[in-house]
Amino acid sequence: MLQSPTPKKRRRGRLFRLASALVVLLAVAGYLVVQYVTGGRGGPGCKVVSGKDDGQAYEFSQEQTMNAATIAAVGTGRGMPERAVTIALATALQESQLVNIEHGDLDSLGLFQQRPSQGWGTKKEILDPTYAAGVFYEHLAKVNDYQQLPLTVAAQRVQRSGYPEAYAKHEPEATLLSAALTGQAAATLTCQGLPDTTRANTGPDAVRAALVRDFGRTVLKETGAEVTGDGSATKTEAKSTPSPSASATGGSSTVTLPVRSGSTRTGWQLAHWAVANSSVLHIERVSYAGREWAAGSADDPWHSTATNASGGVRIVTERQTGRK
Repeated sequence: MLQSPTPKKRRRGRLFRLASALVVLLAVAGYLVVQYVTGGRGGPGCKVVSGKDDGQAYEFSQEQTMNAATIAAVGTGRGMPERAVTIALATALQESQLVNIEHGDLDSLGLFQQRPSQGWGTKKEILDPTYAAGVFYEHLAKVNDYQQLPLTVAAQRVQRSGYPEAYAKHEPEATLLSAALTGQAAATLTCQGLPDTTRANTGPDAVRAALVRDFGRTVLKETGAEVTGDGSATKTEAKSTPSPSASATGGSSTVTLPVRSGSTRTGWQLAHWAVANSSVLHIERVSYAGREWAAGSADDPWHSTATNASGGVRIVTERQTGRK
C-alpha cells in the first residue's frame, strides 16, 4: 500500500511545479521579445546582405529598418561620410535596438537614449527619429578625427555611456546596414513590405513628404524638383533637369525620382530607402538600374528587369484615395 506524501513533500512538489511554470513563462516572454525586436519569421521582416558575396547577412524588423534608413538619410543629407552613418547605426543598435522607445535609464528616450535633462532636446524632439539622428551627428562632428577612431571610442565620446565597449559588438551589422542605406552596396536590402494598416500614408505626396523629412529640403531639388515652404514638391522649369513625376495606373501610383548621370550611389540609397519604408508608405515595387524589388518576402532578392533599365528610381505605391 502506497503511503500518502508528507506535507513537506507536497510543498516541494508545488514549489517545483511553480518553478517549472515560471521557467516556461520566462521562455515564452523571451521568445515574444525576440519576435518583437526581429519582426518574427512570419512578420514584415527585412534582411541586409553583404555586397561582397561572403555570406554575411542580418535580419531586422520593418520598424528597425525604417529607423535605420532615417538615420542614414539624415547623415548623408548633412554631408556626413559613410563611417559616421556606421557609428550612428551601431550606437542606436546598442541603445535601443533601432526601436524608438519612450523609456530608458533615468529620462533617456528614443533611438539614441538621449536625455532631455542633459540638453539633448525636449521629449517630443528626441522621440522624432530625424531630430534624434541630427543631434547625434552634430555631436559626432565635433569629435576630432572620429573617422580614424575605433567605433566604440567615437560613439562613447558622443554618448558618455556606462558601458562604452558595448558599441563594438554591433559594428558588423551596422557596417552592412550603412553600406546598403548609403548606396555603397547595390541591391543588398530587401523587406517583405507588408502594408502597415494602422497608417494611411500612401501615394506620391506621402513619398515626397517622407523623403524631405529624412533627407532634408534639398533632396527633391537634387533629383530635379523644388521644395516649397510647406514641403510639397513642384516641377522645375529647367528642361535640362527632369522632375520627379507621378502617374496613376489602376489602383497604384508611380513616383519616379530622376538620378543624375554618374550618381549610382545616390540612386541605390533612394531605392533602399524606399524598400525600408515600403510598409508604412504601402510601396509595392521599387526599380532602379535594371533591378527590381517587389513587396511580398524579405527572402526575395532584387531581380533583373527590363523595366527602368536606365533613368531614375521608380517607386510604385498604392494610390491615396482620401485623407483622414
